[in-house]
Amino acid sequence: MNTTTDSSHEALRAAMVDRIKAAGHARTAAVEQALREVPRHRFVPATQLTDAYANQAVITKRAADGAALSCASVPTVVAMMLDQLDVQPGHRILEIGAGTGYNAALLATLTGPTGHVTTVDIDPEVTAGARAGLGVTGFADVEVITADGSLGAPDNAPYDRIIVTVGAFDIPPAWREQLAPGGRLVVPLRWRGQTRSVAFVRDDDLLRSDSVKLCGFVPMIGQDSERSAHLDDDEQVTLYWDADQDIDPELLHGVLSTPKTEVWSEVTVGDSEPFDGVWLRMTATEPATCRIAAGQTAVDSGVCTPAIPSRSPALAEGDSLAYFTYRRVDPDQSGGARAELGAIGHGQAGERLARKLSDQIRAWGTNRTGEPVVIAYSGEHPVEGLVINKRWTELIIES
Repeated sequence: MNTTTDSSHEALRAAMVDRIKAAGHARTAAVEQALREVPRHRFVPATQLTDAYANQAVITKRAADGAALSCASVPTVVAMMLDQLDVQPGHRILEIGAGTGYNAALLATLTGPTGHVTTVDIDPEVTAGARAGLGVTGFADVEVITADGSLGAPDNAPYDRIIVTVGAFDIPPAWREQLAPGGRLVVPLRWRGQTRSVAFVRDDDLLRSDSVKLCGFVPMIGQDSERSAHLDDDEQVTLYWDADQDIDPELLHGVLSTPKTEVWSEVTVGDSEPFDGVWLRMTATEPATCRIAAGQTAVDSGVCTPAIPSRSPALAEGDSLAYFTYRRVDPDQSGGARAELGAIGHGQAGERLARKLSDQIRAWGTNRTGEPVVIAYSGEHPVEGLVINKRWTELIIES
């Protein structure tokens, strides 16, 4: 329980915001001030005060198997998404996923007394907790609704801004319909094994992104369109792919026991340099892009050595596979550690797939900060190019 004095939680909150600013978020004075004002610890009363202001998610509800069902999101991610949302005074805002109520309090601070915030969650226990937190912190005017978030909140529509604080595999029609023309939708959207916080702007029935950032969120209940299968008998390595992809797990089982081919890109990165842009680029051009995850036993034994064991991009085709990896190389001139990016292939087409993946790394290496544009169509219009098909949406990624 976070019993404390005013001065101690204020100091911790100030330090939290300073870390957020140092990470490049809270870019406007309004977002920074909201983060400095709203007491995060009041929304997670069962959490130690230092944990309430640490740069980590606070899990507030778990399933029987231990999986997180609801949480207060990582503060840097909260700030990043608020930057993307660009709330202005007087805006009408819809939040999908009530969480602890903390995010809704920030939104209410940003939109001010002339605006309105509605937050929706399907879990009555979650909405009760959010409503209580908002009440004791002076944000009782936020409207908390227990309902299926995929249906939005039509009674208060249209909205100038919609923000989704749960991981979504698709964009339901209600979100698009309830968003005002020119309005912004910020959603942690999952495709091809990775999740990105995408800021869309509505242009008639089309949604076009102007910001795409890496993130991770608790998945939205009832929206999961991801498939998975173990690639080995020891169940140490798992492949994840989307429902619209033609991947046969039976053909791939045991592929890691076949001879491997290593293809190196000559692209190097420093220890703190992100390389997630490779994965994003792959989703724009390679229909076979998916995710691989390896347990520590598989990594230590050399059976499967992805660059990030828990989540790395891969290409799967028939009975063949290639995945993203790296190896240590000589330090740079300042003595800093560096790694070369590459790919490891298995199966009959493993070498070809590894070369394709390595080509993607080289292309990314020439423009490491480039950000593709994500276009979401309603599915009612013919779309050309590489299409990612979802239930309600067709995605085009323009690299």
